[in-house]
Amino acid sequence: MSSEPTFLTERPREGPEDDLERDLHTEHQILNMGPSHPATHGTVKFTVELDGETVVDLDVAVGYLHRGFEKECEAGTWYQAIPYTDRLNYNSSILSNLGYCMAVEKLLGLETPERCQWLRVMSSELSRVADHLTRCGAACLEMQAMTPFIYGIEARELVWDLCEMLCGARLTSNYIRIGGVKHGMPKDFARTARANIATIRTLLADFDKVVTRNRIFVDRLKGTGILSKEECIRYAVTGPLLRAAGVPLDVRKAEPYLVYDQIDFDVPIGEVGDNYDRYLVCVEEMHQSLRIVEQCLERLEDLGDGPVNVDDPRVRWPAKGRVFNHMEELIQQFKAVTEGPRVPAGEGYLAIESANGELGFYLVSDGSAVPWKVRCRPPSLINLAPLPLMVRGALLADIIPTFDFVNMIGGECDR
Repeated sequence: MSSEPTFLTERPREGPEDDLERDLHTEHQILNMGPSHPATHGTVKFTVELDGETVVDLDVAVGYLHRGFEKECEAGTWYQAIPYTDRLNYNSSILSNLGYCMAVEKLLGLETPERCQWLRVMSSELSRVADHLTRCGAACLEMQAMTPFIYGIEARELVWDLCEMLCGARLTSNYIRIGGVKHGMPKDFARTARANIATIRTLLADFDKVVTRNRIFVDRLKGTGILSKEECIRYAVTGPLLRAAGVPLDVRKAEPYLVYDQIDFDVPIGEVGDNYDRYLVCVEEMHQSLRIVEQCLERLEDLGDGPVNVDDPRVRWPAKGRVFNHMEELIQQFKAVTEGPRVPAGEGYLAIESANGELGFYLVSDGSAVPWKVRCRPPSLINLAPLPLMVRGALLADIIPTFDFVNMIGGECDR
């Protein structure tokens, strides 16, 4: 007995999701974003695999700002490497100066004078504030918020005014020296610093009113770019990214250096580990850094005059005023520049808390005036590694704020 014919229209239909997949399916799009895209800051390239506007995967290519930093350092004297460190994280160059010089001092077995240590902490925290203001201001700008960007940049200019007054330069300061600092505080620095800090706090309050509870800003940041504490630890992430995930690790507290153990400050932490937590952590860190600067000013005024460099002519560079007026200092300057100090043979690693996390220098000396090996642990490069994990499944637009709060600086990714 023959069966009834089955017509096409009578065949069992698939579910609506299968219909959508069959009728509207397209291949994934490969999008090259950068290295000249404005949101990548001109120094990194993303190869993004997209399904519509959803990020399926992302590949990061660094190295577009390659200068051969480590090999350059190994081609000159120990002092000649200091200007190169200025160009690592150029938003907070003093911190890079400090990490390198303290690593050299560790090999030399030097301990710097107390006044020098307070000056180093003060200048480092000013540098940290400038870096965070750049990060938060640029993030607002790239999400089309011009007003808070102007607030952030105005505050950053006030910080840079202090850096220029203290160091003689606004961006690449070259302030820290092996065994000390370039010079002490100018006469009117403390008064100007207190006035600028008061204005910076007012600008931060304005920034907070415009941004922190802004519906658009919160929606763009909350729940995006999430990185859990377990993932942070697995990828060796440090700095604000790690603390935003709830891990209270700060080298200044965990392994205090200089005079941080004598200073009262808090380490802010987040809970979720998303972009909004990172923003809140960075803003609070700026307030804590300003607290530290005020304590440094008070302590430096109490200390009065005193040495800011070690009293060892084999290591320290003499001040220019002494070079121009004393024959012995002129001879010392000539030998220091042409020959450079000799560092005892050995190796060592020293880390500080930079604006992006743990900044470390591993140095090897063969006893000569030229480093045998210079190796930098740059937080920007380490923190960039989990970026694909942070944006998979997110929208294409979510790459922008996530990358902003990772705060990758191309100079630090120089391999």
